[in-house]
Formats: sequence, structure tokens, C-alpha cells
Amino acid sequence: MQQLTRAAAQRAVTVALSIVMLAGLGAISAHAAETGNADLDVLHVRNNVYVIAGDGENIAAQVGIDGVVLVNAGTAAGTDRLLAAVKKISPLPIRYIIDTNADADAVGGNANVAAAGITLFHAPIGPGASIVSYDTVLARMAATRGQPGGFPDSGWPTDAYLVNRTTLYINGEPIEIYHEPAAHTDGDSVVLFRSDDVVFAGGVMDKTAFPLIDLANGGSIQGEIDALNHLLTLADPPTPLIYEYVGTAVVPDHGRVCDQWEVVDYRDMVVKVRDTVAYMMRQHMTLRQIEAANPARAYPQYKAADMFIEAVYRDLSAKKPK
Repeated sequence: MQQLTRAAAQRAVTVALSIVMLAGLGAISAHAAETGNADLDVLHVRNNVYVIAGDGENIAAQVGIDGVVLVNAGTAAGTDRLLAAVKKISPLPIRYIIDTNADADAVGGNANVAAAGITLFHAPIGPGASIVSYDTVLARMAATRGQPGGFPDSGWPTDAYLVNRTTLYINGEPIEIYHEPAAHTDGDSVVLFRSDDVVFAGGVMDKTAFPLIDLANGGSIQGEIDALNHLLTLADPPTPLIYEYVGTAVVPDHGRVCDQWEVVDYRDMVVKVRDTVAYMMRQHMTLRQIEAANPARAYPQYKAADMFIEAVYRDLSAKKPK
């Protein structure tokens, strides 16, 4: 009994420390966003994985003897601050950038960040860091060629995968990259650092806002729910009090690091709002009437409710039998 009590006490301390660490990311993200040109904040998540907060969205960094792997490159304007933050973590070169989608705050810094890195494989793509993404991210970035504000060729992915899952092995760890079709967009990736037990959710999950369903670029509400369900299979929950394991760390697109239980809550929220909108549509309510009724009012902690409700309405309308 004494041993059990001691274990429970240790577990309570571990949970308390975890809460402090997880809450810290939300605080430093807000601080970095408010201070403009201030240094980006770095949070050690677990073992070889860090989160760099404040440059548009969360950026993950895995470090080790082979160099640095980044998940997303932030904005073009934030490159210098991002590179300075990476140097705080490791003096070794950036080897890979993994793009989780084609949003500007995920890939805007690709060209500059890749140029500052050194790929493990020089030929035939040159000396910069390799850039990995799903194929549609490359297609979307290439489509901006010649347009004002378009992405430069040097920032396009050099390794575009076409299967549901691809892997890297670097710094003694397998990194698994999964394509989530038709979620936030049709090019979303979720990244699992398997040995470190950290999963980066990308555009699939945002702890500060409702999901952004980009219908014009292949996103869908059912695909978003499917992606969250898949995320749940990649993340293990915290264990009972007699153990020390606090579960898989889940890094969202924005906001603090969370655990599998919080992914369940987020998934359930998305499903409930989707189902409520669908019910209102069956009552022949218009979009404006549904927005006025505010089916998302039970979740005031999330921003962009109107955008989410409209995306759900338009997606369900497009799929409704004629």
C-alpha cells in the first residue's frame, strides 16, 4: 500500500509538471505573437523533439547526431527568427523540412530555410535541405509560379510522396508521415516521431480555433473527422496513476501541446457541430438562420465559428442528394 501511495504521489507530480509544460506552449505562443520581432520561443516536448512557437503556427524540430528535421518552415518574414531558434536547439545543419500543407504560414519560409540547410543527399537536388510533402502541396505551390506573392521554385518540395504513408529514418528514429486526404485540404500530412512518441497534427487540429475546412483546395468535413480519428490511432492515452507514462504528446497547428484525450474532445466537438448543422439543414434552415442559431455556442474557447459553420453547410449542401 505504501508503494502504491508513493507511486500515486509521483504520478501526481508528473501530471502537474506535464500540465505546466503543456500550458506553457499556449502562453509562449501568445507572447511571441504579441512581441513581433522578438525571438521565437522554444519548448522541449520530449527527448529529441522541440516545438518552436510564434511564427504563424507551431513548428516542430527533431534533433540528433545527423542534424535537424523541421516540420513546417513558418512564414517567409520569420525565417531569421526561426533559424535563430533552431540554433538554440542544435548547431548541426537542417537536413529535412516536412510540409504538412500548402498554407503560407507552413511553407512560406521553405526557400530561405532550405537554403540555410544541407541535405544528406546532394545530387541531384543541390546543397539545401530536402523538402518533403504530399504531391498536391507541390502542385499547389507550383501553380503560383509567375503570380504576385507566388512561392519561389527553390521552396518547392523536392520529395513529393504519393502513397498514404512514407517514412524517414534520421537521428536514430523512424519518422512516419501520413497523408490525410480531404481534411483541412487534400494535401495534409500528420507526422509521427515514433521513438519519441510525439505526433504533429498540422492543419488537422487547432487548439485555438475550429478546423479550417478549405473546400476550394479539397478539404471536407468528413475527411476532417476521418483525419482526427486516424490521429487518435497514432496517439496513446495517458496511463493510470500507478505508472509514469503521460501518453503521446500531440502538437496541434496552433496552441499548446495536448494529449490523446484532448484529441477525443476535439473530434467529438467537430462531430457534434457537424451533426447539429445537418439537423438544422433538414429543418430547411438557411445558412444565415443556422449561423444566427450558433450551433457552436457550446465551444466559446475556439475561434472562427462562423467560417467553420459555413464550410460545413456548403460541404453538406454539395453532397445532398438532388
